[in-house]
Amino acid sequence: MNNEALQKVFHVLDSSIEYSDNALTIKDSAAVRSHIGKLAELSALGSKAEQSWARYIARLIAVQSGAVPASIHELYIARGRGEVPPTFTVPAMNLRALSYEAARCVFRVAREIDAGAFIFEIARSEIGYTEQRPAEYATNILCAAVAEGYQGPVFIQGDHFQISAKRYKEDPADEIAAVEELTVEAMQAGFFNIDIDTSTLVDINQVGEPAQQRLNSELSAHFTHFIRRHEPDGVTVSVGGEIGEVGGRNSNEAELRAYVDGFQEKLDELGDGLAGLSKISIQTGTSHGGVVLPDGSVAKVKVDFDTLLNLSRVARNEYGFAGAVQHGASTLPQDAFGKFVEAGACEVHLATNFQNILYERIPKALLAEVYAYVDEKYAGDRKPDHNDEQFHYENRKRALGPFKAQMWALSDAEMQPIIETWEAQFRMLFGHLAIGGTRKYVDEFTTLPDVKPQRDFYFGEEAEQEEVKDLAD
Repeated sequence: MNNEALQKVFHVLDSSIEYSDNALTIKDSAAVRSHIGKLAELSALGSKAEQSWARYIARLIAVQSGAVPASIHELYIARGRGEVPPTFTVPAMNLRALSYEAARCVFRVAREIDAGAFIFEIARSEIGYTEQRPAEYATNILCAAVAEGYQGPVFIQGDHFQISAKRYKEDPADEIAAVEELTVEAMQAGFFNIDIDTSTLVDINQVGEPAQQRLNSELSAHFTHFIRRHEPDGVTVSVGGEIGEVGGRNSNEAELRAYVDGFQEKLDELGDGLAGLSKISIQTGTSHGGVVLPDGSVAKVKVDFDTLLNLSRVARNEYGFAGAVQHGASTLPQDAFGKFVEAGACEVHLATNFQNILYERIPKALLAEVYAYVDEKYAGDRKPDHNDEQFHYENRKRALGPFKAQMWALSDAEMQPIIETWEAQFRMLFGHLAIGGTRKYVDEFTTLPDVKPQRDFYFGEEAEQEEVKDLAD
């Protein structure tokens, strides 16, 4: 182990901890909270040895401080049993950039309103273009929890752990192995919630919904079985399935039934009594990131709330799931979010607008650098009918990884308007989604697992970033 890198960790924490032989002692909790943001920065930008120590020590500090990675499975299944009312919708937030600062805003608002039902997530695609492997993302979230004095379950989720249809066609075994490897990596980092997405393999050219959904169902069951074999002792990872690609045609009840029935039949073949899904993602008319008009504005989207209501009821009442999940919602108008609660949606995924808030408030010179990079790097992906506004909007997310250091280097004065707007956005969303007061349900139905982080994982070779432009966010 690199002793110099460990000493750097002690230094950024102002010697507020002691560590020896995998045992950590917090000497000064206030000092840890004050300086842990520097540990998150070291995790993001330090040398390989510094990143490894920062992430491992951060995990130990978080658990000892009471911020514990956990699964939302028990809460969701309790909702399916009717023991938790379907009167709130859990926000699942993809924090693509400055995740530590954004998560601090989330925890601050959550503590204000006594919320416990909220999820931090990152998709397979986002892991690639934001250059945040699971251990780095989890470190940002857990450091934010410690900084804000948040104690209790912290739900971190792998979103759209998706099969690429193109790569699956070329080499099915290799593509399945890639998702399996990412899943293990994520669970080792503290992701105890995984959304499987094999909906890319739905074949609508087949006759009848069972045939159309068959490969989706069987591969979802395969990955669920894989997760059950590899999840830590004492943890039942929350697994979500998906019946239709976001941006495609709207889902229907026949598809849901065909997928879930096929999934359960295959899972029963793979193992007796294995825990299955806790929720199911459907398509109701949205698209990831929204649709950009020539003037740079985002087109208004009509969500089919009747479909969401019906499929949530079927999922909850007949299959015991928490309900249906809504993707691609962050750019909807404010008055739409309360309708997710009315429709019984158990979870809604939010991402792009947090990124928009960042890009609309960073210094203009930095934004110009981002757009110059996008113009040069991704010119070949420009659609013939797209102007600069549309091209930049759709592709600026791909600059988040390459510009990570510049984002971390923003001054306090430059960060303040971003933080204030993020916090206001989370407060608005959490109000409409009615998660205030949900801490009591989380405390009643969530187990805080005693999972000791594996030091070898944090000091192993990190997986290479993938080419991800064919994957969903």
